Amino acid sequence: MYKIISTPCGEIKGTVSDGVVDFKGIRYAVAERWTYPEIVTEWEGVYDATAYGNCSYQPRAFYNEEENPGKVFYYNEFRKGETYTYDEACLFLNIRTPEDADPDSKLPVLVYIHGGGFTGGCGHEKHFDGPVWAKKGVISVTVNYRLGPMGFLCLPELKKEAGHTGNYGLYDQITAIKWVKDNISAFGGDGDKITIMGQSAGAMSVQHLCQSDYTDGLFRSAVMSSGVGMGSFMTGTPEKKYDFWKEVMKNTGAKTLEEFRGVSPEVLFREWKNTKGSGMSATPVRDGILIKDKPEVKNIPYMVGSTSHDMAPAILYLLTKSWAKKNGAYMWLFERMLPGDDKGAWHSSDLWYWFGTLKNSWRPMEKRDFFLSDGMTSYLCNFVKNGNPNGDGLPLWEKCTGGKTVMCFGDSMTYFGKAKMGKLIYNTLTTKPVGE
Repeated sequence: MYKIISTPCGEIKGTVSDGVVDFKGIRYAVAERWTYPEIVTEWEGVYDATAYGNCSYQPRAFYNEEENPGKVFYYNEFRKGETYTYDEACLFLNIRTPEDADPDSKLPVLVYIHGGGFTGGCGHEKHFDGPVWAKKGVISVTVNYRLGPMGFLCLPELKKEAGHTGNYGLYDQITAIKWVKDNISAFGGDGDKITIMGQSAGAMSVQHLCQSDYTDGLFRSAVMSSGVGMGSFMTGTPEKKYDFWKEVMKNTGAKTLEEFRGVSPEVLFREWKNTKGSGMSATPVRDGILIKDKPEVKNIPYMVGSTSHDMAPAILYLLTKSWAKKNGAYMWLFERMLPGDDKGAWHSSDLWYWFGTLKNSWRPMEKRDFFLSDGMTSYLCNFVKNGNPNGDGLPLWEKCTGGKTVMCFGDSMTYFGKAKMGKLIYNTLTTKPVGE
């Protein structure tokens, strides 16, 4: 069954199922290689939003993840059995809204920015497919943006051309939020009630957006998982990356920017990975416009947290707590040892629970997992609605001010208290984090 609605861009068709409508693969912007995105304002005819759109090119587009030992864990967890299409035309978003929502509903909106080290991922992997938020009165939006050399390359020729260079993927994210703000009323949402959320590199992205006056007025609250406090360590100037990207350009055989723009994605990604120093090359930069030298954090409500078996869990926990105390955020620690293996509460494991998509997982989820997820999604949706996660039937969650100020989501009951730092430090020293 389908539903057609009218938007400022034109009519659009989505799929109706179980009381919600999914509008998939909505093109929110267009961009040529290494140009900044231009927002979509209209289309012809009825837009068919019944299938997910292209993902950004990324390393996994050119090899079989199942045969790569370093990648197989996350492949089995989030992508096994799925098919993804990759293209430079990848600026698509997905909206999930209650079936009975209309322009008078004015529902709050949660825009999610995926992680993946700024080099991988998309907005419709298994754990993102079908968030339960619409069932709790919150419209969900998941976003694709440009990754790796497509999204974060820097060159002086590009700065001369556009006035600045780098951060193409971040500008994609901002353009997606602008598109949502301009159009979401047609889907039953309120453009003045947008919350942004991200995990890992997505959390770093959200932090950058929360520290930029370029995004003023676009959202009113933010959620960051397993990445808050880390962005500043990875953000240099575009100029410091010029030599690296010039070397990549040379290695592709291109002699001019025009030739470089014509290099095939496969060659571009191959030479990028083969060039010494590629590890930290495709990350945000202080471009002087979106990211400045001394950014100030917006005075808005925040929820932040990490997992007990995260990447360097004790360090990330302390970074998160320091940031939470400074900014008066609601802080959590996810420590549910997921059933099915002995990996614990690994990096990204909490996403199944925040999205309420446990039925998409291969794991033998138990009743307590669904109960835990129901509580976590209730906290999240309350926060999106009110800037405060608390609500009827939920343990009281106070802001992080020091002492026993962390909400713990674990194997037993959810409780507000003091995290077991000794356990976290032990995990840091003895547990190798799962590779992404």
